[in-house]
Order: sequence, then C-alpha cells, then structure tokens
Amino acid sequence: MVLTLGLWSKLGRLSHYAFDAVLLSAFLAGMKRSTGLTFKTDKVAGENKEVGKWVDKYLGVGEWVMDQSVAIAGSSGWFDRTR
Repeated sequence: MVLTLGLWSKLGRLSHYAFDAVLLSAFLAGMKRSTGLTFKTDKVAGENKEVGKWVDKYLGVGEWVMDQSVAIAGSSGWFDRTR
C-alpha cells in the first residue's frame, strides 16, 4: 500500500511538470502569434541538431494547444471575436 501511494505521488508530480511544460510552450506560441517574437532555438541547441529538433517539437506542441484552444473557444458561446 505504501509503495502504491509513493508511485501515485511521483505520477502526480510528473503530470504536474508535464502540464507546466505544455503551458509554457503554449505561452511562447501565443507570444509568437500576437507579437511576432520567436524563441531562438539555436541558442538552446547550439551545434546539436538533435536538441534543435526536440525544441522545435516542444514548441510545436504549444502551437497545437493554441490551435485547439482557439477552436474550442471560438465554437463556444462564452467568447466573442472582436477583430
């Protein structure tokens, strides 16, 4: 029983970190869309192309989350488009 509770605690912490990471990625995607400011992936990756691919995939998750959020909000009755 104690082992199970410890496992749930670790799983909860991992899901919290994952949610925070997606939230940060979506924030960066929103910044890109509203201001045009783009995160410089080459600063993080340097010469390592593999890290650059992972960072691009991570930022792509934020773009996808933004797309889905806008689609859901646009189809609900709780939001109005002002532009």
